Amino acid sequence: MLARIMGTTAMMAGLGLAAPVAAETTLHILHINDLHSRIQPINRFNSTCPAEDDAAGECFGGVARIGTAINTLRDELTADGENVIVLDAGDQYQGSLFFTTYDGAAAGEFMEAIGFDVMALGNHEFNNGPEGILPLLDEVSFPVVGGNLDVSAQPALNGRVDDTVVLDVNGVQVGIISAVTRDTMEISSPGPDVVFADEIASLQEDADTLTEAGVDIIIALTHVGLPDDIRIAEATTGIDVIVGGHSHTYLSADDPDRDGPYPTWISNPDGVMVPVVQAMSFGKYLGHLTVTFDDAGNVVYADGNTMLLDASVTPDADIAARVAELAGPIEEMMGEVVGETTEFIEGDRSVCRAVECPMGNLVADAILDRVAGQGAQIAIYNGGGLRASIDSGEVTMGEVFTVLPFQNTLATFDLAGADVLAALENGVSQVADGAGRFPQVAGLRFTWDPAADPGSRVTSVEVDMDGTWTALDPEATYSVVSNSFLRNGGDGYAMFRDNGMNAYDFGPDVAQVLADYFSEITPYTPYTDGRIAEAN
Repeated sequence: MLARIMGTTAMMAGLGLAAPVAAETTLHILHINDLHSRIQPINRFNSTCPAEDDAAGECFGGVARIGTAINTLRDELTADGENVIVLDAGDQYQGSLFFTTYDGAAAGEFMEAIGFDVMALGNHEFNNGPEGILPLLDEVSFPVVGGNLDVSAQPALNGRVDDTVVLDVNGVQVGIISAVTRDTMEISSPGPDVVFADEIASLQEDADTLTEAGVDIIIALTHVGLPDDIRIAEATTGIDVIVGGHSHTYLSADDPDRDGPYPTWISNPDGVMVPVVQAMSFGKYLGHLTVTFDDAGNVVYADGNTMLLDASVTPDADIAARVAELAGPIEEMMGEVVGETTEFIEGDRSVCRAVECPMGNLVADAILDRVAGQGAQIAIYNGGGLRASIDSGEVTMGEVFTVLPFQNTLATFDLAGADVLAALENGVSQVADGAGRFPQVAGLRFTWDPAADPGSRVTSVEVDMDGTWTALDPEATYSVVSNSFLRNGGDGYAMFRDNGMNAYDFGPDVAQVLADYFSEITPYTPYTDGRIAEAN
């Protein structure tokens, strides 16, 4: 049995907000975000956890545990006459062989089985193009929202994605508005017919519309990241609560290792305090926010926490059985041993999107090695394309696919030195925001200054020319290897798409390249060598 998640009221008292009284309406919000196809339980490195480790109590999450946690809490609370809604802030897609095998159908099936009330689209829902969302939509009966999207020109989605939703929760009208990051146009594949409006302007318009319609309780279910959620709270009125995703932020009421407090309180332009919450990622935590509203729909109290879904949470038996059934066809592939690593290979997003990281070196080295015989000199790979770490010991194909889940193919092309420099400038341009465009490299080394002006952050670049480090020549032409996502202009690498010459975009899957590389060099010892450095 799960305990109800309640924190202290000290934060609320410090804000001068009253504790709830009996006449007011209380709403319990259960929420997850950024599951990223972690249908099965995960280990501490966010990779699929072997069954024997799960049996030993070493695993977290998985949809069967999420189902138990949500349904136990929901049953307890509703039995007490409480109001409960269950929300998902996006990015169910991409991250394991479940997505590779079943597209979004498995995600939709399990969300329906658990009983979500609303899901917001995330950027990764567009990874297979707009029509790639249909496998999920076809499986669910609850609304899926994308409030800042205009999909009217996209036949596959027109009429299938809601702008706003009003839930009737025991007679209480709860409005849900939403926004997905406009970066989706660069970091995913929504196509030319899906139009993205400014997140803040769209949310304000939708909040105003619901308020004018008499909806007093309004929740923004967003997929923009915590920094933008804070900006949204600071710039809008009429939004009572923000439930977010995208930045994988770990908020907690009591963990000293948290990224921030749960909830995080932000003052809006009217001086009203807005609680903002997020529940990390990969199904490791379930968020539970308790909010009390007065008769006018104003927040007078909010408290809660993120709940670790560890071995103390017994997986739902029916969901676990269905997971095992669907896992059958892919277990053999996932279990194939492709090599061995002598040490843990760091691939965490907080590292690989900011500095040289061991996983970045491994992948960049692997793709450069694959085409070095064709004359390739430089490898550039986006840190956001690296989705997990790998523990020491045997490395399985399943772990490789977890690190590189996007089915990107190897792309080679020629590029002027000036465009190589522009690519590196783009790569370091959004480090403070944790953007995935940070460049992991091989065949070159560079120094950059995060305090410098945009466009002049990269202070030196050298290319390995037959064993000799040589300054990058803006006028020279270099042979570059990357992935198909960046080659098509993803993550702001428009110069790859627009200026790449003699391109070949149909190489093998990068995951297969990495698996082959492991097989060739095993046992592998991870390393960093200073190829990316910050200026003193």
